[in-house]
Amino acid sequence: MRRFSTLWVSALSALLLFGGCAVKEYTRSEPKLITLKTWKLKFNDVGFLRDSGSALQLELFSAGQPVERFEIDGEICIREGCMRKKAFNEEYLSSAYPDTLLQNVLLARPIFGGSGLTRSAEGFEQQLKAVALYDITYRVTHDGVYFKDRINNVLIKIKDMNN
Repeated sequence: MRRFSTLWVSALSALLLFGGCAVKEYTRSEPKLITLKTWKLKFNDVGFLRDSGSALQLELFSAGQPVERFEIDGEICIREGCMRKKAFNEEYLSSAYPDTLLQNVLLARPIFGGSGLTRSAEGFEQQLKAVALYDITYRVTHDGVYFKDRINNVLIKIKDMNN
C-alpha cells in the first residue's frame, strides 16, 4: 500500500511539474475600461490587463464580478477552453486577421506588420482595407486604443483608468 502511495505522489508531482498549468508571474497589471463588441462578444466595463512579457491576461469584470478571462500565450484560453489563435480569430473576430491581432491590440502595438502606419506626436494610426475582408481603423494614443472594423463589425476600445 505504501508503495502505491509513493507511486501516486510521484506521478502527480511529475504531472504538475511537466504537464500542468504553471502559475504565471505577471510583471504588469493595469485596470482598463474595455469595450469589446463582436457578433459573439459584447462587453463594456472594467478589466485588468496583465503582462508577463511572454504571456498576456485580460480579465473582464461586470458589476465587480469576473465574467471572462482571456489568457494569451501560444494559444488563447477562455472559459470554454483553449484554442489556436487562428481558430479564435475565426470564431470570435475574423478569419482575415493575423494570429497576433488581439495580442497586439491589447498591448497597443502595430497590427498587420505595421502596414498603413502613420505616426504622430500622440502615437500612431493605421487604416487597413481589403475588399470584402476588412475595413479597419486602428488608433493608439495617450488616451488609449481604438480598433474598429466596419466590415466585420468589430469594436475594441481600451482606456487606461490610471489617467
